[in-house]
Amino acid sequence: MKNVQITVLALLLITAFGCKQAKKEAEETTEEVEETVDQVVETIDPEVITFTMEPKSDSNVNGEVVFTEDNGEVIMRATFTGLDEGEHAIHLHEKADCSSPDGKSTGGHWNPTREPHGKWGSEDGYHKGDIGNFTADMDGNATVEFSTDEWCIGCGDEKKDILGKAVIVHQGTDDYTSQPSGAAGTRIACTGIIQ
Repeated sequence: MKNVQITVLALLLITAFGCKQAKKEAEETTEEVEETVDQVVETIDPEVITFTMEPKSDSNVNGEVVFTEDNGEVIMRATFTGLDEGEHAIHLHEKADCSSPDGKSTGGHWNPTREPHGKWGSEDGYHKGDIGNFTADMDGNATVEFSTDEWCIGCGDEKKDILGKAVIVHQGTDDYTSQPSGAAGTRIACTGIIQ
């Protein structure tokens, strides 16, 4: 009887040790999986959203705008066709609503910091939507590239988040001084940034 008790006690000790060892191995495996997940998350492609521009104010302007966020910076790349040769202004406006024929349903320039209108980076102030001017070639084609760490895509910060805004191309140029919009003229293309 004593031998049976010793055998049972030995089996219980072996089982308890085995469970403790299995638990330790499971915790180590969990830590390895969490490290791997962290590494995978760091290598996931950056946030990318693409929009098609639609003509406004009886223009023939079309285009595509791509926003990419990577390492705290948003890069905007836009291509346009159907423009008049020369300079045009491009801005972010406060509402992603391109429903009106003249594009005015987008409201004014996006200005969450309540600054005066101006050239991007001006010490005197500028709107977060004051991207600037670009030039269309003689065939009416243009490419715009712009990048900033003052925007984000879907971060929820109302002073940085571009979701819910609109991209507007104007017929004229931004003079960077006229308030509140730079006297850039008619809105000739629009896209709402909605994800």
